[in-house]
Amino acid sequence: MLKAMRKNVKSLAPILWIVIAAFIITIFAVWGGGLGEKKAASTIARVGKEKISANLYSQNLRQRLETLKREFKELNRNFIQQLNIPQQVLEQIIQQSLLLQLAQDMGIDATPEEIREKIMSYPVFQKDGKFIGFEEYKRILDWNRTPVSQFEQSLRKEIIIDKLIKALTAGVTATEEEIWQNYKKNNESAKLEYVVGETEKIELKEEPQPEEILAYFEENKEKFQTPEKREGVMVFLKTDELKNEIELEDSEIEKYYKDNLSQFKEPERVKLSRIYLPYEDKEKELVAAEAKNILDKIQKGEDFSELAKKHSKDEKAKDSGDWGLFDWKRLSSKEQKEIEKLASGENSDLIELEDGVSLLKITEKKPSLAKPLSDVKERITTILKDQKARELADKKISNLEKGARKEKSVDIAAQKIGLKIRQTGLLEEGQEIEDIDPSGSISQTLFKLKEKEISSLVYTYKGIGVVQLKKIVSSHQGNFEEVKDEVKKEFLAKKKKGKVFERMEKARSELKRKDLENLAEKYDLIYNTAEEHKRGQYLGIIGENSEVDRLAFSLPLEQPSEPVEFEKGYVLIRILGRKEVTRQDFKESKKKEKDNFLEAKKNKFLQSYMYKLRAEKGVKIRYELFLKINADILSRFEGE
Repeated sequence: MLKAMRKNVKSLAPILWIVIAAFIITIFAVWGGGLGEKKAASTIARVGKEKISANLYSQNLRQRLETLKREFKELNRNFIQQLNIPQQVLEQIIQQSLLLQLAQDMGIDATPEEIREKIMSYPVFQKDGKFIGFEEYKRILDWNRTPVSQFEQSLRKEIIIDKLIKALTAGVTATEEEIWQNYKKNNESAKLEYVVGETEKIELKEEPQPEEILAYFEENKEKFQTPEKREGVMVFLKTDELKNEIELEDSEIEKYYKDNLSQFKEPERVKLSRIYLPYEDKEKELVAAEAKNILDKIQKGEDFSELAKKHSKDEKAKDSGDWGLFDWKRLSSKEQKEIEKLASGENSDLIELEDGVSLLKITEKKPSLAKPLSDVKERITTILKDQKARELADKKISNLEKGARKEKSVDIAAQKIGLKIRQTGLLEEGQEIEDIDPSGSISQTLFKLKEKEISSLVYTYKGIGVVQLKKIVSSHQGNFEEVKDEVKKEFLAKKKKGKVFERMEKARSELKRKDLENLAEKYDLIYNTAEEHKRGQYLGIIGENSEVDRLAFSLPLEQPSEPVEFEKGYVLIRILGRKEVTRQDFKESKKKEKDNFLEAKKNKFLQSYMYKLRAEKGVKIRYELFLKINADILSRFEGE
């Protein structure tokens, strides 16, 4: 499930989409609810000379999570963190800021005419391929509680970045040979069967002898370099454990509920069906008479949806006139006013429009109501306890930090105020401490310190801590005792791979007498097929493998390959058929292929350019505030 979600989330955010479309992510349907004025006014990041507000970040994160929630019903706090959604959202805002600053440096701007043209071309502001008019445009923005100036400013930024990207990528070109090879990669495929032998399924009958492991080490000493490691002493407070110290008054819960009522409102639900008869070249009276006849049938009890399917002439006629919960918001202002008046199950009278006549029926109408406090009390309790636990941890660790700097020792300061100390053990840079720091923030902090130096507060998803560097072990050629476990692990993996290879060779030698599927069962291998394997494509347990790709398009049909090594074992493949393309095929779709390939190449160029721009402008992030906001917002997904 997680892998599928990661794949889908990635597909939402190619770089060109990020830097253009994310500007209007908070324009519609921003999820309300307060972090409070103090937090809203805070700066979460500095990009060059520009400050990124905590409020902007929190709005974008909330909106992204609401969007994902509609796609992934199993979305919860753990999934959100594993998918790195908060990091993605902040990175998008940073990228946008970087590009806008670069555009300003280059003198790129958007004219009023360009903004006007952009508005008129927006699909949501069009009907039957034509702009709905500026009065209707303003009405839609009013309905969404979006100031015109705010929306048009977002469009201005979108245009500027679009122009900047075109300027930056104008020199990116592609040769015909590059396009041809990419065309082959995307359109050629091989039908293949394959068997996989995994080393983890091999059980060795005997443990290796110590002298065997030592001999392997002596033969491969150069492979066993130990990286620099650092060790520290720390105090770390888990927010989940501190929650047990938090007691909430009912008045606090009630106050949060009243102050953040918009968080707990279920939006109004209106589902609409419509019958539309256009005037076209007909006399208006004839169309009105036809519509009146349909209305009479509805009033006599005939089914609205069946009549819509038979008579309606708009884009939803094929759906029996069903405009759903949202699409109807694109209808005319005259119809919108009528919708407001109608109750659930009620039909409208004839509505005369500029270009036709419509009939409406409200199939569902539920007002916007706030959930009662009793329904959300547990959720509010979780939010408040999380907030208070972090505040308590922050206070305790801040006091510890002051004491540690005075004593020049985390150990002594912790003993004086009764906090437990903990040794980090030797850590590589970025190495996680599973129970408190899965992201590796503590080890990264250790690598920024001088010996005996005390860190500032270190924030992780699990809590808050402070660490003092005690020991540095430089990178060196490991002696046997230091790397014995690693040597043994690699020695066993090599022996197991040897066993897998033997099985593969036996299966290959018997292929003339038995089919591959039966041989897989005989030698405890995994059998699988791929109907349309393409170059660079992920293949089952194997993943992406360039040697498998090469064989898939070069090995004679029906001939088994030699065993191909991959990280977890070996694979043996046999090609059953191929779909190949010709230069003539390529010629017929060359322009489309060139456009797609160039876009991908521009994206790649732009990604590398962003790294360079980031280094030039400078980016500083307040990770403690970043984690605090995340904790507040993600706590609402705790029990989902």
